[in-house]
Amino acid sequence: MRRTTVDDRPDERRERVIEGDSRAKRQAPESAARSRSRPWFPSRRGKVLYVKTPVSAERTLLSRLLLVLSLFGAVIAVLWVDRAGLQDNLDGHLTFADVVYFAMITVTTVGYGDIVPVATHSRVIDALFITPVRIFIWLIFLGTAYQFVIQKVVEDFRMARLRDRLSGHIVICGFGETGRVAAKEIVAKGTPPDQIVVIDISEQCMRDAAERGYIGLHGEPTHERILLDAGVERANAIIVSLGRDDASVLAVLTIRNLAPSARIVSVVWEDENVKLIRQAGANATVMPSQAGGYLLADAVSHSFVTEYVFDLLTSDGRVALVERRPHPEEVGRSMRELERGFVVRLYRDGQPVGFWETERNRIQHGDLLLVIEPVTE
Repeated sequence: MRRTTVDDRPDERRERVIEGDSRAKRQAPESAARSRSRPWFPSRRGKVLYVKTPVSAERTLLSRLLLVLSLFGAVIAVLWVDRAGLQDNLDGHLTFADVVYFAMITVTTVGYGDIVPVATHSRVIDALFITPVRIFIWLIFLGTAYQFVIQKVVEDFRMARLRDRLSGHIVICGFGETGRVAAKEIVAKGTPPDQIVVIDISEQCMRDAAERGYIGLHGEPTHERILLDAGVERANAIIVSLGRDDASVLAVLTIRNLAPSARIVSVVWEDENVKLIRQAGANATVMPSQAGGYLLADAVSHSFVTEYVFDLLTSDGRVALVERRPHPEEVGRSMRELERGFVVRLYRDGQPVGFWETERNRIQHGDLLLVIEPVTE
């Protein structure tokens, strides 16, 4: 459990998959950490799936081999210095080759008995130094076998089950403050938490996602492999909420290439990049800074407009702004004549029609209505 970022090389990337239940008990602060840190242990409500190795298998094996050789070298050096306390039962003479041989059979617990410690200090060295080294080396061997054999089989099985289960879900790339609020509102509007897949390179964000019941993929949202693991080609929609527009463009391009028909909604931070992200393949773009600025400016001269806008947009408001197709009984009526709700705008062949346009405001088949409706308790 050493990886908190994802290397640019796909074969040296580790993604940590966290799946939690739907109950969230705390609000964790947004983590800005994007670098390597100490391992962590998830809460009882999350399960961790190891999908990739943190570094290449060759590098991992080489580093562990060097560590084992270093430990063997330390044992040989100590035994050579203390060779006077050892006894060779064959010829009574100890050479350096004999010390190397004794170190190997002692650490590997073979112990033929041809060379033995006879001095008290030699036995103390064997008990307090060589025995811990022996245990540590065996732990290295067992850990390596688990990581490269047992764990990989379990990971592949659990990841395959996860991929098969994901369909019609929501993928959120980036779990900062904006992505967190979006996920919370999507759940409040009826989407099960386990149908939301979060991708982020921050372990703190992944812990937060697990506690809320979402599925978290620990990795870089711009990488094709992790997007495939998230099932973007079968997703109902993908939200790109990254901290930089250049990363958002790359993510949108990659997602559009993998899922040509998916709906992609992207956050944009600079106005000049809206067109670029649209061209990359986003169906809709949202500028949080711009929207917040509009509300702030409006609140200067109005007391309740901002409150009503939030009432429209949030799931716990008294009214809701709904986008839907017309019901059969509504076709032919004016936009003002709905029995329940008020049509503030309709879209016909992609063009907006206002409720005040008396010549065009009669509802037709195929229109898309924006309706303000009261929330049913």
